[in-house]
Amino acid sequence: MARDRANNPPRGQCQQCWRHAYDRSVHKGLGPRQDCKPCVDHMVNGHGNMIVR
Repeated sequence: MARDRANNPPRGQCQQCWRHAYDRSVHKGLGPRQDCKPCVDHMVNGHGNMIVR
């Protein structure tokens, strides 16, 4: 169920942010206090055109 929710963000939400928040498998390989490079890039550079309309 969580994976279904992760793949279907509501309107106005960023697809990457939504998936990384609800799909635990995305960050499963990271160690403690290890940053996810796509998340860091996304925080620095913004959402771009990933917002669901």
